[in-house]
Amino acid sequence: MDERTAVGTRRGENYGGRTREERAADRRDRILASALQLFGTRDYEDVTVAEVCTGARVSKRYFYEHFVDREDLARALQKEQNEWLLAGVVAATPPSPRTVEEVMRPAVHQLLTMLRANPRRAQVIYINAPRMETRRRGVLREDAQFLAWMLRRVSPQTKDRIRYERLLLALVAGLSEVIIDWLSRGMTDDLDDLADHLTAYCQSVLAAA
Repeated sequence: MDERTAVGTRRGENYGGRTREERAADRRDRILASALQLFGTRDYEDVTVAEVCTGARVSKRYFYEHFVDREDLARALQKEQNEWLLAGVVAATPPSPRTVEEVMRPAVHQLLTMLRANPRRAQVIYINAPRMETRRRGVLREDAQFLAWMLRRVSPQTKDRIRYERLLLALVAGLSEVIIDWLSRGMTDDLDDLADHLTAYCQSVLAAA
């Protein structure tokens, strides 16, 4: 070990071949993984910071280096999972769609497929996140903006921007409520039928928009 490495180790900058930043990032990842397990299988109110720390194998001291409290953790986890979901939806849409249906049908089908295959993520995004009402409203607005971005390739620019944005917000809110109902009943409905129904709903709202 050279002198520089030795000094860094004594200062806590390197330990086990990893820097302080790398160790902190690892702890944060473990906290989020533990939170996904707990919030993804239990109600938000039933999960404690202590349980998250136990699952992550970190002390509360390290927890509070990354998150203000349990709600802050839940918001960060929901944001991470929603970004994962939207990235998958984008990947499923064709590169050069010609109609609204060519955008919405694969997007909706992929959305439902990903949720069914990942029930813990689905619980975090659609069941526990709505309990934090402020975050829920923010997510709906973000998803409406995301949908507007997806539709730019096939939808003409509207002159009444406010009307268009409000209808997109209503669209994603309606989608969310149907998906929450589907999740709450164990995702037992036929996925293809549900995708068809939601695609038709999207097309109807977008036609009005």
